[in-house]
Amino acid sequence: MKWVDTPTFSEDWRRLSNAHREMFLQAIPDFSEARDGFFADPAQFKWPQRLRVSRLQGVHGVWEMTWSFAGPDGRATFDFIQLEGDLVLRWRRIGGHAIYRKP
Repeated sequence: MKWVDTPTFSEDWRRLSNAHREMFLQAIPDFSEARDGFFADPAQFKWPQRLRVSRLQGVHGVWEMTWSFAGPDGRATFDFIQLEGDLVLRWRRIGGHAIYRKP
C-alpha cells in the first residue's frame, strides 16, 4: 500500500527533533506490516499493542498511532483515501498530544 502526507504533516515533520523523527521511523516497519494485515482481513485483524492504533474519537475516518508517551510524546494521525483507484494511507499530523486539536 502506498502512502502520502498532507501539507500539515510536512510542516509538523519539519518541527520535530531528529530524535522524534527517528522514533517514528523506527515504528514504520511494524506499522507497515500491520497496515497490510489490516487490509487483508480487517474484521479479524488486531493492531499490535505497542503501536496503540485506534480510531480517533469524534472525527470520522481518522485514526491515531502512538509510539511514545514520553521523551518525546510521539503520535500521528492518518486516514485512508482513494488515489488514482488505489487505497492509500494519508498521514495527517505528527507530534505530541496537541495534534489532536486539529487532527
